[in-house]
Amino acid sequence: MIPEHILNRKGARSLKDINPEVISYLNKGLIETRNLMEWLATDQLTLLKLVLKQLDKADWYTDFEIAVNAQKKPTANSTTKVIGETLGILTTNTETYTVLKTHTSDMVRCWSCWAESTHHDTTIDLLKTMKPYAADSHFGVREVVIFSSKERMIEDLDTSISILSEWTRDTDENIRRYAVEALRPVGVWTKKIAAFQDNPEKGLPLIAPLKNDTSKYVRDSVGNWLNDASKSQPEWVQNVCNTWEKESTTKETAYIIKKGLRTINK
Repeated sequence: MIPEHILNRKGARSLKDINPEVISYLNKGLIETRNLMEWLATDQLTLLKLVLKQLDKADWYTDFEIAVNAQKKPTANSTTKVIGETLGILTTNTETYTVLKTHTSDMVRCWSCWAESTHHDTTIDLLKTMKPYAADSHFGVREVVIFSSKERMIEDLDTSISILSEWTRDTDENIRRYAVEALRPVGVWTKKIAAFQDNPEKGLPLIAPLKNDTSKYVRDSVGNWLNDASKSQPEWVQNVCNTWEKESTTKETAYIIKKGLRTINK
């Protein structure tokens, strides 16, 4: 049983403020991280050693340790990627991934996401596999799935747009948000999409269906998508927002327009 004070905690604002007891539970994979500080505080190799033991694959640990320690400038993000990609090399066993993608620890699910992203040659297969991760209940996994799939989608942009435009009708707000956020023209810590910077109209199938979305999570992504595009094609973004304003008088659309024009209106 996890104590109530651990389950009901608020995420610490700095690493030094994290309760050592919380770190212990994180390193054992018994709880999810509450915020970025807890995510950074998790000792991924310590957690990995326990997970491999649970999988009866303790002999794999050396491969991971070598890969992690070979990094020239390791970060929490890069270590997550290295562990995930190493896992992807070591196994394609579906039973193993069933365990990992449903693990209590969001960090373990992030490794699983990176690993499974390496197993597919086509955009269709990649996105089919990534969809459950895009719907994950944890914010960290939902960000990692973008990191692990965006560059591959850029290489096959038309197919990606076609698939994700269908996802804009999904009942799960996390899936709808991924459809927009994963292909933002600029995004955060991800590769820019030159095709959208030059011709953002290509991305309309991803954002237009969501101009009235009921979810703030989705609306933020649509607004940010437009704001990204405004940095290279401000006139186009202004025209889209003018059109949407005429087509829809809802507060949801107004929110997106304000967010999308924030750079233009500075």
